[in-house]
Amino acid sequence: MPSYQTVLVWFRNDLRVRDNETLFRASEQAQTIVPIYIFDERQFGTTRFGFKKTGAFRAKFLLESVASLKHSLQALGSDLLIRIGKPEQLLPELARELGAQAIFFSEESTDEELAVEQNLKRALHAQSIKAHTFWQSTLYHKNDLPFSPEKLPDIFTTFRKQVEKLSKVRPTFPAPKNLSPLPPVERGTLPTLEQFGLTAPNLDTRAVLTFNGGEAEALKRLDDYFWKSDSLRRYKETRNGLLGANYSSKFSAWLANGSISPRTIYEAVKRYESERISNESTYWLVFELMWRDYFRFLSLKYGTRIFKQRGIKNKPISLSQDEEKFWAWAEGRTGIPFIDANMRELSATGFMSNRGRQNVASFLVKDLKVDWRMGAEWFESLLVDYDVASNYGNWNYVAGIGNDPREDRYFNPLRQAAMYDPNGEYVRHWIPELRALPAPFIHEPYQLSEMEARLYGVELGKDYPRPIVEIPSSK
Repeated sequence: MPSYQTVLVWFRNDLRVRDNETLFRASEQAQTIVPIYIFDERQFGTTRFGFKKTGAFRAKFLLESVASLKHSLQALGSDLLIRIGKPEQLLPELARELGAQAIFFSEESTDEELAVEQNLKRALHAQSIKAHTFWQSTLYHKNDLPFSPEKLPDIFTTFRKQVEKLSKVRPTFPAPKNLSPLPPVERGTLPTLEQFGLTAPNLDTRAVLTFNGGEAEALKRLDDYFWKSDSLRRYKETRNGLLGANYSSKFSAWLANGSISPRTIYEAVKRYESERISNESTYWLVFELMWRDYFRFLSLKYGTRIFKQRGIKNKPISLSQDEEKFWAWAEGRTGIPFIDANMRELSATGFMSNRGRQNVASFLVKDLKVDWRMGAEWFESLLVDYDVASNYGNWNYVAGIGNDPREDRYFNPLRQAAMYDPNGEYVRHWIPELRALPAPFIHEPYQLSEMEARLYGVELGKDYPRPIVEIPSSK
């Protein structure tokens, strides 16, 4: 029998009806559930360094995802309330208006989101309204780890081996078959980008993929990558690619806002292994999901330290906040083609490969000696697949103040370009002014003599920037 007459289901980064424990448990325990999504106005402000906290690419993707969730709930007989404001203020007010006895919602792991949860719980307690929370953002549930988050190993390999040996992935939850109609209440309308001070981003035809938000699009991408293109069987070999839709899964955007759960992907991998092939590539996709888990648990262990310049190691690091160098990096005009191509792709599409992210982050910190937090906030603003824990965990890692067991790791962008873009196809794709250069010069144009530059129709400093820093040759 239902435990409650009416409950609110507050959707956060779990914008789906499949494998959503919050929705599933609420549908079991309440006679009437009222789903709601709140666009937190603080997420559309500015970062410490003055960038848009949520840029146009991710905002567009979020609006599409919320619209998709609303459609899914309507198909189940319910609907989605939409509000703009502060959840910890709006939810208690709505609960009081509707006479709700409880609010069900997903737990998060990072500072701003946890502060909202704590303030909400205090407000609900004052009104004698129950708060039921559920952990569902990771592949492995935090309660199933062989250690508490406070005892999380500081080396990923140690974490992975213990978890693989001692933990199991929980099964997914089915979507409810039907939901009760909403009581009389103002539904609210989906906001526009303009309401958040944003304009619709241009769709660049050079993009690796068109990212459309929502659970249906997430499941379509999974079907395309696993079953239609059969790309999973080659994932380990192709995952460091730079061009095209299927060098990697590109599930990250849908995972970031919870349009699909990591367990749904895991179960699809297991089915693929049963019906097609089980190999290093199928394992490696799960391996990458475990990295995502690890950063989420790391944020639980270290809290706000992941956002501080010294990072989780609390290690002194000498970096500047040189705006001239930063903007040269951000706008893709450092004069180092492999770096510039990746940054131009990010600005044009809201996406960049994992290989590119490692290189541009290393370049900003290790070559330009610029504060890694400026780069992390730039990624936060632009990335369609921005995830707080993964973004800051990776920046800590690359800056040498995170959980990398290797000291002074450095990505030489010239050597990396020679390895991963040997014919210069990626650089030419994003920097058309260098298309005439032969492969030996396309990654190291500053080695061109003035005569050679004229011969190939490239004038450094005019057609393409002169390098702002010298990089050791890849030879």
